[in-house]
Amino acid sequence: MSQPANPATWRLELPDETSTTNLAAQMASLVGQGDLVTLTGDLGAGKTTFARALIRHICGDPELETPSPSFTLMQIYESPKFPIVHADLYRVESAHELVELGWDEAAEGALVLVEWADRIGEGVDPDRLDIAFALDPARGDSYREVVLTGHGVMAGRLALARAIGKLLDEAGWADATRSFMLGDASVRAYERLEKPDGSRAILMISPARPDGPPVRFGKSYSVIARLAENIEPFVAIAQALRDKGLSAPQVYACDMEAGLAILEDLGHEGVLDENGAPILERYIDAASVLAFLHVSGTPNRAPLPGGKSYRIPPYDHDAMLIEVDLLPEWYAPHVAQLDLSASARAMFLTLWRNTLEGVARSRDAWVLRDYHSPNLIWLPERTGLTRIGIIDFQDCVMGHPAYDVASLLQDARVTVPDDMELRLLSHYAKARRAMDEDFDMSAFAAAYAILGAQRATKILGIFARLNVRDGKPHYMAHIPRVEHYLAKSLQHPALGDVKGWYKIHMPGILEA
Repeated sequence: MSQPANPATWRLELPDETSTTNLAAQMASLVGQGDLVTLTGDLGAGKTTFARALIRHICGDPELETPSPSFTLMQIYESPKFPIVHADLYRVESAHELVELGWDEAAEGALVLVEWADRIGEGVDPDRLDIAFALDPARGDSYREVVLTGHGVMAGRLALARAIGKLLDEAGWADATRSFMLGDASVRAYERLEKPDGSRAILMISPARPDGPPVRFGKSYSVIARLAENIEPFVAIAQALRDKGLSAPQVYACDMEAGLAILEDLGHEGVLDENGAPILERYIDAASVLAFLHVSGTPNRAPLPGGKSYRIPPYDHDAMLIEVDLLPEWYAPHVAQLDLSASARAMFLTLWRNTLEGVARSRDAWVLRDYHSPNLIWLPERTGLTRIGIIDFQDCVMGHPAYDVASLLQDARVTVPDDMELRLLSHYAKARRAMDEDFDMSAFAAAYAILGAQRATKILGIFARLNVRDGKPHYMAHIPRVEHYLAKSLQHPALGDVKGWYKIHMPGILEA
């Protein structure tokens, strides 16, 4: 959803205090560090009730003491994510008094909730959320009408929140409690929905992202790398996997334009034990799912609601090469502390282009691309292959089946021991051969090594980029594991030329 140029407005009726509290919970996912929320309305209209509910929700403490700032003028709270300033400026007569209060220092880097914000004067941030409360005695003492208006960057966020509210209402989930779940390395966010009767679902928030700057051939990185730029691929692939009898989440309802979907909640039990180590039985089932998928026939189109279809893009040379180029661009300077010459980078891409020649021409299978432990759910109540729930596949491409096998057995976030990797690879091969007598294990092993090295090369660049550009340093803890996977894959004869480049320019990788 593109950001509206004009203010966005959302009118709501709040019949009781519970609905005011629920609105605060909704707004908790909309606002954050550095944002300004102004609260207006007559005395007793609900401004402080809303502010208290919002503060408690963000702080994760429903019993948090939240005294009114009417006399202190400001109350400051330390949430787990950022400070929160709740201010009541009714008794402030000039902006000069705010300076004496230390307003600028308190508001720096905080979420600021302000009652009577007109006292700030011209210092009101043009990027803000205004919430106006109004009483209607004719409809009862507890009834409120509220008008939310988003200005500047908040207009786009409010438009998204309004679309979420509309979808939840139309799909019968308006009464659900919403709780934020961990997002991923992308711009997507997830919330768990729980109705009063205990029913659960997942709200996926994946608005269309604007195309990035051109990086090659006049195209953005995401276009060249074949990354999903809206919610259509997820909805299409989810249904395609379900049509094959696999456990992808059912899409209960969606708003394709806004990038929203209400999904079946497959639970949170994964394929790792309590120590974060892979559970062999579950990994065997996960490998069996891939073997089935790779022989079941995977067309390059998947159905969409309304009789439309989605064309699954190819995992071609350009996509693979722009991914491996992340290593010299991000990993080399920021992790390996190397300043590679232009000729070294050019040779790197040339060698990779030649090495990928065979696998890049393959269009044999759906490559889900993120088929690894964080995205696999264990469903013990189901049977056979349906015990593996699959939850992340929007970047699916048509490519070589070895890619997802390498993704599973060389998990960037989990150490898969070498002996387990070989056992699982053997299991996959036997399962493939049982369904396809022409399966060539030798050729597959070469492709597995090539694509394992390509994936590890890409991930090293991505994790370095997440650290440097996006301020997510926790991904750096996985770097040594991915380096080991890369060094192991480079031992295959099919990667001899690429290994030679590493030996000259990054010999430390071969020792990982």
